[in-house]
Formats: sequence, C-alpha cells, structure tokens
Amino acid sequence: MLVHTKKLSAYTVYLIYSGASALFLGTISTVNLVYQIQVAHLTPLQLVLVGTVLETVCFFCQVPTGVLADVYSRRLAVIVGIFAIGAGFVLEGSIPSFPFILLAQLLWGLGATLTDGAEQAWITGELGENAVGHAFIRSTQVGLVGGLLGAFVGVSLASIRLNLPVVLGGASMAILAVFLLLFMPENGFQPTSKEGRPSWGEMGNTLRTGLCLVQRSTVLLTIFSIELFYGLSSEGYDRLSTAHFLADFTFPALGSLKPVVWFAIFSVVGTILSLLVTEFVKRRVDANNARLVVIALFIMNALNVLSILMFALTGNFFLAMAAFLAYGVFRSAGQPLWMTWLTRNTGAKSRATVISMLGQVNALGQIIGGPPVGYIGTAISLRAALTAVSAILSPVLLLFAYAFRKVKVEQTALGEESMEPVARK
Repeated sequence: MLVHTKKLSAYTVYLIYSGASALFLGTISTVNLVYQIQVAHLTPLQLVLVGTVLETVCFFCQVPTGVLADVYSRRLAVIVGIFAIGAGFVLEGSIPSFPFILLAQLLWGLGATLTDGAEQAWITGELGENAVGHAFIRSTQVGLVGGLLGAFVGVSLASIRLNLPVVLGGASMAILAVFLLLFMPENGFQPTSKEGRPSWGEMGNTLRTGLCLVQRSTVLLTIFSIELFYGLSSEGYDRLSTAHFLADFTFPALGSLKPVVWFAIFSVVGTILSLLVTEFVKRRVDANNARLVVIALFIMNALNVLSILMFALTGNFFLAMAAFLAYGVFRSAGQPLWMTWLTRNTGAKSRATVISMLGQVNALGQIIGGPPVGYIGTAISLRAALTAVSAILSPVLLLFAYAFRKVKVEQTALGEESMEPVARK
C-alpha cells in the first residue's frame, strides 16, 4: 500500500478532490468539443465515434477495474485513474488528429473506469452510509464551483490558443494524482490478504457477489435499466450539442470577443443555476427517504426529456440556450440523489463492483446508441439527431414510476412489520 500522510480527513480530501478535478475538467470541457470541431475538424459522425471508442474502453474495463478496487485498494484505483485521465488529455491537446484523439480516449477510458465506483466506494467506506449522502451533495456543490472557475480558465487559455486548456488541464490532473498519493487516506477498507487472494479467483468471487446482488434486487434491476437508457441517450447529446450550436445558430455578438466565450457563459450560468437547484434539493429532499428521492428523480428526468426536445426544435438562440442550461442543471442536481439511491441498495463488500457494473451498462448504452444518432446527425440533420435523443431518454419515466410503486410497497410492508410487536402487546 502506498504511504500517505494523515494530516487531512477523508471528507476534506474528498472535497478537495471533487473541486480540483472539476476545475481541471471544466477547463478542458468548456472548449474541448470546440477544439475537436474547429482545430481537429471532426465530422458529427467522427465526434460520436470518439465517444464510442471511449465508451468501448469503459465497457470492457469497468467491471475488472471495479473488482480490482474492491479487492486491492480503492485509493490506488482513484490515483492511477486520475493520472491516466490527465495523460489522455495531454495527448489529445498536443496532436489534433482523429487517430491520436482516438488513442487519447483509451487512456481517458481506462482512467475513468478506475475512478468510477472506486471514489464513491472509498468515501462511503471512510464516512459510513448514513453520512455519505451529505458528502455526495457537498461534493457536487464544490464540483460545480470548481467547474465554474474552470470555465473562466478554459476560455482565457483558449483565447490564446484552443489547445492550451486541453493540454494544461490534463497536466493539472496528473498533479492532482500526486496530491492524492500524498494525502488520501484509506482507513475504512481492508484489502484481501495475500493468503486469501487467489489471484483472479478472488476478484471473480467479488464479481459474482455483485451480480447476485443485482439479480436478487428489483430496485437494482430497475436502476440498471434506467442507466441503460441514460447511456443510449447521453452519447449523442453530449457529442452533438456543441456542434448544434455552432452549425444551426448565429451567436449574438459580444463586442470583439470570440464566439467561444458563449460556451463559458453557458458554463457559468449553468453552474450558478446548478448550485441553487442542488441546494434546494438538499434542503427539500431527504436523501435517506427512497420515495422522495425517486419522485425528485422522476421530475428532473421529465424536465430533461422536454429540455432536449426544445433544444432540438427551437430556432431561437436564447430558447436553445435556456433548454441547454435546463438539461445540464437537472442532470447535475439529480446525480447525488441517484448515487445515494444506488449506494444504499448495495452491499459494502461489492459496492465498487456494482457501481462499476452500472458504469458498464451506461457504456454499453452509449456504444449502441451513439453511432446511430451520429449517423442521423450526418445524414439528416443535427436537429433530427437530438430529437431522437429525447425519444430515447423518455422510457426512464416509466421505470421511475415503476420504482416508486415498488419503494412504496416495500416501505408500507416495513411499516406494518414494525407495528406487529405493538399489536401483539
């Protein structure tokens, strides 16, 4: 196990990690797609294929890396993952070529799968299930602030050269990995001993435990089904929304500033709105009440379906901006509730594996759903592609309605069971 100091608490390190990673990724993401379109000159189909390669890596690596985190070290998985993500972005920003951008996705995908599940399982193990819901919400808020600052940094660097935010943001991620190496504790997790670690056999046992848990739980099966539709819809939207703005709208003039500044405005306004909505959700929705969580997620996803449809069909720039921001806000605000709902339905020993399996389902959805949407965007129009995205996402509403009925029945049964001793008296 790598040596670390104990000067910072796990909660403090988690918030620093959340804010810093959001800052660096915000620096990159504000202009990354603009860089791919205007410098690397990728077509709509190529834009989606870049994401497809990323998600293919995630699909094949998600569960093995999650099992590694559960068997060896969640902390180590996060550190190596963050470094790999940084290296991928440095490569992408250094060589604006489609093949090298695809190669960069291999590093990014490996890093993403190493951190996905491991970071949530790590902080849950350090803080406990009852306190982690608050940590997830605070992490989201800190991350939003970091992303807000990242938007300013990204645009400032892009005004000099479009690849600078990508290269410097990636290098900063590598530095963050060094910080975690020095300060990230791991006291709530015990790796499998060498005597009890029959190589891949132990990891296979952990994987089977996670699979059995999912198969036995109706709630987890529903969560996995919802995640599949998230994946089917998200790749097309994430890759083509920027292209839609650039191709189908005329950006209002901002004096002598370049149009790329508008993407910083989107990020800043979206972050402020996300902070407000996330705080409202924190105050109004009890993260430990499954019924309230499911209701809130249903409402947010219904608004997301409508937002994507309006974004696809409107010809007005400011209406498109409003729809674009609304989707981002409700997507961000729902994430801590979604993760809390998931973690409370998984066992401690296989949590990282189950979360990684969920990521694999999302990746499978993106692999299946991305290329057809990209083809529609190339062969017909970007508006048609985004309209298809709205239709693909809509079935999650039926699944949330089903989940609400199941949770209601389970809570009613628990309530009746708790009353039985009183009745017998």
